[in-house]
Amino acid sequence: MAILDILKLPDPRLKQVSEPVECFDEDLRGFVADLEETRLAGPAAVGIAAPQVGRFQRIVIVDVSGRPKTPNHGYLILVNPEIVHWEGYAIGREGCLSVPDYTGNVIRATGIRLKAQDLDGRETEYVMEGYEARAVQHEMDHLDGLLFVDRVVSRRTDLYRRKVYQT
Repeated sequence: MAILDILKLPDPRLKQVSEPVECFDEDLRGFVADLEETRLAGPAAVGIAAPQVGRFQRIVIVDVSGRPKTPNHGYLILVNPEIVHWEGYAIGREGCLSVPDYTGNVIRATGIRLKAQDLDGRETEYVMEGYEARAVQHEMDHLDGLLFVDRVVSRRTDLYRRKVYQT
């Protein structure tokens, strides 16, 4: 396994739309293992998408199980994810490995129904709410060349420089 380089804004490749995964093989499994190792090496990241490391396929990893009292499905590898229903809206603060210096307020659906494939190509459906739904929507945006800064309510009032703490 390897830690991959994270693409960072203003890298134009972050705007690229990703292609569906068609081949479910050992190469895909190896890449996903590297993607997870990269996520874990980052600063408390709950998700990562393949385009963030320069692979333009529709793959995301999300794991919000570390947040207490947060309804979730645990560690998820979502291949070719598609939101088939959403409901409600809420503003929430988001950050991103590809935009390390900022956080921002973004409007997202509060509940979603999602279908995706696993690493064997089997389709599964999930119903998600709250923080898990927000995290999945954030990661799925990467698959369409979008970053949270493209969705902030107002760049003037809802984009914040991330605090840096001395250790």
